[in-house]
Amino acid sequence: MKCIYCGGTESKVLDSRSSDDSNSIRRRRECLACGKRFTTYETVETTPLLVIKSDKSRQLYDREKLKRGIIRACEKRPVTMAQIDKMIDNIEKEIFNSLDQEVQSSRIGELVMENLNKVDEVAYIRFASVYRKFADLTHFIEFIKEYDEKK
Repeated sequence: MKCIYCGGTESKVLDSRSSDDSNSIRRRRECLACGKRFTTYETVETTPLLVIKSDKSRQLYDREKLKRGIIRACEKRPVTMAQIDKMIDNIEKEIFNSLDQEVQSSRIGELVMENLNKVDEVAYIRFASVYRKFADLTHFIEFIKEYDEKK
């Protein structure tokens, strides 16, 4: 950290605390060269995540869009908002920890299906029917048979 008074590059941290907005850390420092004190703020730098759609177009990742899709699959099911938020947190942890700046929408869809399968079978099948674009009842029945065989 460069001192704002003398330009020295060595300083020691005297105090650290969260800032008022809780999105940064406020640090009180003392320059080892001139002894003057100054304050710095540190924030986490976030890189936007792009979702690559099936038509190869790209759009910014939107947590709310993901949440709406999961809520729709869970309508009239005994799935709590806390469970939905936990699923979304798990999905985001997986995609953001990959450190890639782009993710295939199909990868997100598969992660949603994995998480729904653990929470509610009906919501899982509902989501799969839209995600896998079942054309008719035959596809639906085949999927359910495969699902039963895996259990």
